[in-house]
Amino acid sequence: MSTDYYAPSGEEATGTVYTPMGGDWTEIAQEQAERGDETLVINMGPQHPATHGVLRLILECEGETVVSIRPGIGFLHTGIEKNMEYRTWAQGSAFVTRMDYVAPLFNEVAYCLSVERLLGIEDEIPERAQIIRVLMMELNRISSHLVAIGSTGNELGATSVMMAGFREREMILDFFEAVSGLRMNHAYVRPGGVAVDIPENGLAQLRQLIDWLEKHLPEIALLIKENPIFKLRNEGIGIQDLAGCMALGVTGPVLRSTGYAWDLRKQQPYCGYETYDFDVPTADTADCYGRFLVRLQEMWESLKIVRQTVDRLEATAGQPVMHPDPKIGSPADLSVGPDGQGNSHEHIKHIMGESMEALIHHFKMVTEGERVPAGQAYVPIESPKGELGCHVVSDGGTRPYRAHMRDPGFNHLQSVPLMCEGGMISDVIMSVASIDPVMGGVDR
Repeated sequence: MSTDYYAPSGEEATGTVYTPMGGDWTEIAQEQAERGDETLVINMGPQHPATHGVLRLILECEGETVVSIRPGIGFLHTGIEKNMEYRTWAQGSAFVTRMDYVAPLFNEVAYCLSVERLLGIEDEIPERAQIIRVLMMELNRISSHLVAIGSTGNELGATSVMMAGFREREMILDFFEAVSGLRMNHAYVRPGGVAVDIPENGLAQLRQLIDWLEKHLPEIALLIKENPIFKLRNEGIGIQDLAGCMALGVTGPVLRSTGYAWDLRKQQPYCGYETYDFDVPTADTADCYGRFLVRLQEMWESLKIVRQTVDRLEATAGQPVMHPDPKIGSPADLSVGPDGQGNSHEHIKHIMGESMEALIHHFKMVTEGERVPAGQAYVPIESPKGELGCHVVSDGGTRPYRAHMRDPGFNHLQSVPLMCEGGMISDVIMSVASIDPVMGGVDR
């Protein structure tokens, strides 16, 4: 067709003009394919509701078929890694927690484990601190998967799925707030342990949370697991087999959906994970639906671990949660005051009126920070998205010489062309949702 009905008067059409009228889209697509003289370039994002943040996807399409797709990143770059070079080692937790803001506690643990390796205190972390780290991480894994599954449902138009997922996540965030004082960006895990023990009523609130999750998590599966629309949009979509995952450094639920049970909690245990009883869920579909099934089952395995931490927390009540060396543990080893914010009177009395050494340590730690021996370390952990690692380099000073995070979302985005090219535009939404990227972690 050569007439453009929507052009201003007096303007002549250049090239071929297609005017779809509803049922003739197949004819138009076929005609355009036969001509083969042009493709349509589409920008999806960076302000698109289905791009999981400020992600830009550049699509080149023939009709509705994706010929080429390239992710454009960097819109959420915050310079966190560079900023950390100008802060003390203890202050690093407050920076890394803002990377993958959906799973902030994993960023903190990966960073602190790397710093502890440099300090040579990996085997000296108090048992109770390790239990609390595992508890907080597994609850964070559940909340992260709830966001992933809820967002996937929302992008299909099923807002009830998102509402159900976010309802359960709110309960977990309430517990995080009770423990750390914040719903997210906690800076709770510190080199040497954790900032503060769980509150007096923490175990009671934890038991209530477990009961709530056991009751309501099945609703997610009831809503979409066997839903025909959900299955049609996810089964056989975004295929990425084991060879593709290995070639592109893809880990986490995407890798496990190929049938490969690779989980760093089992293969390279940390924080005492080797002492917990849990399984590594897998699927054999290598598609979007398989990744959904893996995340669905992983939430129950995380809940199994959380139940085991309850008994261990009871058995270790009153034990320290921070390394005893005052050159490492203070001022992170805080006793919270009656207002729930400042230090307790006993803590202040001790450092200000009873111990000159405590005052000196406190002053040095606050103004200067601990010194970390020169060297470098990289410790990977299993985040909800996959392998999350932190590489830190020390020159022997009180600040990191270099800190770099290996965020799984950064690696996974490079696999988008593998999953999407040759498919439909509508399938791009599901494919990107299935790898669950969080742009705060990708861009950093």
